[in-house]
Amino acid sequence: MDAVLLLKALVLGLVEGLTEFLPISSTGHLIIAAQLLDFNDDKGKVFDIVIQSGAMLAVIWEYRARFFGALANVTHDAAARRFLLNLVVAFLPAAVLGLAFGSMIKAHLFHAVPVAIAFVAGGLLILFVERRRHRARIESVDDMRWPDALKVGFAQAFALIPGTSRSGATIVGGMLFGLSRRVATEFSFFLAVPTLMAAGAYDLYKHRALFSMADTPVFAVGLVVSFVSAFVVIRWLVRYVATHDFTAFAWYRIVFGVVVLATAYSGLVTWAR
Repeated sequence: MDAVLLLKALVLGLVEGLTEFLPISSTGHLIIAAQLLDFNDDKGKVFDIVIQSGAMLAVIWEYRARFFGALANVTHDAAARRFLLNLVVAFLPAAVLGLAFGSMIKAHLFHAVPVAIAFVAGGLLILFVERRRHRARIESVDDMRWPDALKVGFAQAFALIPGTSRSGATIVGGMLFGLSRRVATEFSFFLAVPTLMAAGAYDLYKHRALFSMADTPVFAVGLVVSFVSAFVVIRWLVRYVATHDFTAFAWYRIVFGVVVLATAYSGLVTWAR
């Protein structure tokens, strides 16, 4: 197996794991990193699906008691049914809009410059939200009702635009709709499971012909690195939001986006269009 290819898999797995649950857009980082590493062909797109699955598995493992408890008690526990219903309701907007517009979005927006613009716009939005007085009316995920989940689901749908950030959209949207910072963050983790699972299954089915046993070591490295790094980020972020806001991530997004735009328009880097 090509050692350089394995190194690329390690780097991209690390990028996915570190960015999937932070409000800085894992998809945007992967688009840019994959182009810099020259790993953005059709096989690279399948690889992205695999490493996103690694991040999703990290959430399932960290919150296994919550997920399995809800599934086991769904027939006789109202709180368990409400939790699962909220996930389904929140998942639907992105699922429906993704099926309707996903191909068009990938054809026109999955490039470095549109991603960079979304980075800057998302950073400015986070700054705006953080400067508002945030009055939380929901202090626990268990207190959410389906209308709350639906609002967060529509916020998540904005993440169909690459560079927006799925976690950023759900967290910021949740805060705007009255969730506490911690609840918005935790619900973003939970919502990642059905969202990434459905998106991954759909893309894997579409690209099933590209799979080969020869790619197993590369995919395995990316998946494991993504799982481990995402697991570390999940635990860190829950502690972080207890005492910090998201302003630092907003400025990171703005600076990152401006750098990509500057390199594109100066000709320093020839980004694919």
